[in-house]
Amino acid sequence: MIRHSILDKLPDALQEDVLETVKAMSLPQGKILFRAGEPCQGLPLVLRGTVKVQMTGAAGNSIVLYRMGKDDICTLSIGCLMTGYGYRAEALVEEASEAVMIPRGLFDRLMDQSAEFRLGVMESYGRRLDDLMLLVEEVAFRRMDERLDEWLQARTSPVLITHQELAVELGTAREVVSRLLKELERKGRVKLARGRIELTGL
Repeated sequence: MIRHSILDKLPDALQEDVLETVKAMSLPQGKILFRAGEPCQGLPLVLRGTVKVQMTGAAGNSIVLYRMGKDDICTLSIGCLMTGYGYRAEALVEEASEAVMIPRGLFDRLMDQSAEFRLGVMESYGRRLDDLMLLVEEVAFRRMDERLDEWLQARTSPVLITHQELAVELGTAREVVSRLLKELERKGRVKLARGRIELTGL
């Protein structure tokens, strides 16, 4: 049974169209759902699990734009479907997930025939756009040591993450994260091990 909050609001006839058209996909951890530059084939809806959407710059540094969990809608796909442009980022399955792909033709029909679906898509797009504006503000205007402190303080010790993974979370280079963590370790605020950060004085 395919259950997603935005699909549950559809009229019965459109729900039947969805059930006849789409099938749930099992997505193993590490699978790439889409890559930057690829055309958009449809709107992915996550039924369970977590998928992260990240962008990689020319220098090779990456940043996580957002994550999709149960009942979330892929903002990037909405934009691509509406403009016809290809993806500007990639989606990576972070933990084993289940999802459905609403193909372009069905997406257009749902947007045209269901006010509830249309409203749900636009509300999701608006919320995510607001989140992305906050992310831009953080990356552009806040010092990296402050952002790292805040990120660590929001976690429970020990934090199981590599320096590279943490760099992607913060949108910076691994070398920057390593240098800042070493400074925190020198001050006795963290204890570092391979793929592990113990919070000792935060």
